[in-house]
Formats: sequence, structure tokens, C-alpha cells
Amino acid sequence: MVLQLSDRLSNLFALFIHSHNPSTHGFEQPLVLASSKYREHNLLQQTSCRSSGLSENYEPNTATKIFRALLAAGRQARLFSTEQYKSVPTETADAVVIGAGVVGIAVARELAKLGREVLVIESAPTFGTGSSSRNSEVIHAGIYYPRNSLKAAFCVSGRRLLYKYCEEHDIPHKRIGKLIVATGSSEIPKLDLLMTRGIENGVEGLRMMDGHEATRMEPELQCLKALLSPASGIVDSHSFMLSLLGEAENNGATFSYNTTVTGGKYDGDRVKLYISESQALRNWDWKSPLKPDLILSPRILVNSAGLSALALSKRIHGLDNGIIPTPYFARGCYFTLSNVRSPPFQHLIYPIPEDGGLGVHVTLDLNGQVRFGPDVEWIDGVDDISSFLNLFDYSVPGDRANRFYPEIRNYYPYLKDGSLEPDYAGIRPKLSRAKQGPTDFVIQNSVHSAGRGDSWHTRSHKPFGIESPGLTSSLAIAEHVAVRLSR
Repeated sequence: MVLQLSDRLSNLFALFIHSHNPSTHGFEQPLVLASSKYREHNLLQQTSCRSSGLSENYEPNTATKIFRALLAAGRQARLFSTEQYKSVPTETADAVVIGAGVVGIAVARELAKLGREVLVIESAPTFGTGSSSRNSEVIHAGIYYPRNSLKAAFCVSGRRLLYKYCEEHDIPHKRIGKLIVATGSSEIPKLDLLMTRGIENGVEGLRMMDGHEATRMEPELQCLKALLSPASGIVDSHSFMLSLLGEAENNGATFSYNTTVTGGKYDGDRVKLYISESQALRNWDWKSPLKPDLILSPRILVNSAGLSALALSKRIHGLDNGIIPTPYFARGCYFTLSNVRSPPFQHLIYPIPEDGGLGVHVTLDLNGQVRFGPDVEWIDGVDDISSFLNLFDYSVPGDRANRFYPEIRNYYPYLKDGSLEPDYAGIRPKLSRAKQGPTDFVIQNSVHSAGRGDSWHTRSHKPFGIESPGLTSSLAIAEHVAVRLSR
């Protein structure tokens, strides 16, 4: 359910119709359906079906019927027994995408363009609140990943698609280039390996240069050798996601926020998803069973829930848990550079990759602000509900800067004490733990059929471990998933 049922159900449903219009979206008014924060907004008092352009004989489509079921289920979560469970409203759907991060939105857009009726279910009040908005906003070239890996393939093709999309849709971006630097002699073989990988992956324009040439390009930089990647860049990820979302909605996709898929089961050839209001999970006592507000059975299911994708898959009975990877999480902090008259760098500056990440690097936003990060802090003991509701600790302790200074000074020796200020933190979904080395993306697909001659069965795709270069790869992943699900 989207919200608690009230006397103004018709107005609330009208708000859904209004928010379905992409022209109402923007930075000042994020796309939120019936969040309690907005319940008293003037829009609730003013919007009506008539003002939304609906005729009196309007016939809702499948996605709209699902929304009505969600709204009609408006009540506090309560304990349930087998008998009570039978009374939960049940709906069918054509295509359900779980998660409104950049990959989920991109997949929804692709499926909607192919004519599917798409419902996107997101536990947060709006889109892109997890890893999609807490990263470096870098467009990666495709250098780091082994040949023939999914990361290599999706990053290279996704980069080309992303630049093309940004140019065609006026998304703020800039192809500023990247220098990957070796600051010690022991790092030079690793840098050579990165260049070999990049060439194998089809990355254009790579060039190795000595430290003097790199310093002429970036006078504040100190290194022995550097690999130049002119294809790397930066992008405004919020504008990118907002544009994808508008396209998805223009093609009929519907987004339901503050709504969480808590689990499900396979009943023969069909999956049944258990859906609850996100607030009900926050109020849950963690001990008693939680009654879902809706059971939803889709023909197509894409689990792109990001940080909670693996936990959710393990809570869908009937899936083989043996093929679901174990989730791990790494937290990373960012600091901004202050007390400088002008940015010390014009390119992205990256050290040699470290365990769990690409190292504390220099990134610039489109306004020229310099940031350093992220570092790597492995997180243990994450429970399912915390991952569902994104209840991670995103604070950035000021004293954490003490770990950043020595790492940054390896390539930027002129960094002054006291010039780093806490900015933001992000969580990366990992498929390997500390010291195990990097892993590839995992995209599992399946068709469940009971062989009963029933045309209704569920086809599913589950992208797991979509960390960096997930933003760069998003359009390529979406094409891959949509094409296979529509065969």
C-alpha cells in the first residue's frame, strides 16, 4: 500500500494521476506518491481527476488497478495467521520492477518502450536514494575489468550509450578525462596491466605517459607514471535518472514509492510478491510475522533492489538459495576540498585500485568542486529490514579525514592540513568480502513453469552486485534485461 486510507482517497488517487504526468516532476518537487510528508500539501486539496484530464468513462489499465488495490489496502500492518492471510488483496501485473535506482528506472524505461505495462515498486519516498545518488558520478571508460566480463562489456557499451543519451537529452555531463597514477615503482606493473585490460576491452584513446608529462598536464600532481583515459567523464546522475523516469512514464510506466516488497513465494509457475507499506516495516517488532497489504503476481519480474536485492531473493520461497550469492557491504566516505581559490585538478585523478574499491580518488562535479573518496569500510551484521529500508549509517565523521590525508598526499603532496570537509557517504553492494578480490556483476534469469499448459508464468531477471560501474553500465544492463525478457 502507498498510504493509510483516509476520507480523501479520491484526492489521493488523483494525486497519483497527477504525479503520473512527467511535467510535474523537478528538483523542487521530487516524484513522491502519497508520502505522509506531502499529505497536507495544497496539491492534495486542488487536484482532481477532472483537472488531470480524465474523462468520466476513464477505464484504468492494469497498473492503475494495482494502485487502487494498494490504496484500498490502507491500514496498519497486523499479525496474520494462515486464515487471515487468505484475505489479503491479490492482483496480477504484466511487469514489475523492484527498485527505482538508476538500473531499475532504466529497465522500466526499456520495458515500457517495448509495450509492457510496467509497475516500479520503491521502498523510499522517491527515486535514486541509495547507491545511485551516493557515488562519484563518474562515467567510467571500462579499464579495470577482466576481458569478457559483464562489467567490461556493460561498462564499454554503457558508456557509449550514456554519452549519446546525455547529448540527445541535454543531460549535464563533461568528458574531462582521467589519469590513473603510479606513485611508486611497485605500482608500475599494475598500471601496465590496466592499460592492457583497457585495450582488450575496446577502450579508446588510452595513452601511457611518464611522470613529467603528467605533471605538465596537471602541475599539482606527483607520480612516476600515469595512464590517460580521455573517454572518462562526469555526469549529473539526478538529471539522468529524472530524464529516464520521465521517458518511462511517458511510455506508461507507473512508480509506487514508500512501498516495499518484503518477500514472496513461487506457486507453481507464478511468483507471488508480498507488498507492504514501508512505514509498516519501520514499526515492526521484528519478531511477529508481518501481514502484507497486497499480494502481486507479475508475468515479468526484475529484482533491481540494489542494496536489498540479495536479501529479497532469499525471502522468495521457491528460489534456489544455493545460487543466490552472499551479500557484503562496503561503506565509503567523501570529503570536499576547501580553502582553495581554484580547483587544483582539471582531470579525474585515480590511484592504483585497492581492496574493495578504486582507491581514494579525485573527482570533480560539474561546478568544478573537488571531492576525494571513497574509502572502504566493510560493514557486518546488516539485517534484511535495514537493507530494505536503506537504514544504513551515512554520516561522515570529521576525524575520518585523518585517514584521507596520507593517501591523497601520495599523489597530491601540496594538500594542506584542515582543507578536507565531510561531504557524504555511500554503501556499495558487494559479492565478495574483504581480501577476496573483486567480482563480476551477476545477472540471473529464469522462467518458472509448472508445465500445466497455463500461459501465465513468471519470467525473472535479477541483477546482483551492481556497484561501480553500475551508473555507467545502466543503459546497457537495461537493454540486456529487456531484450531477454521480451523474447
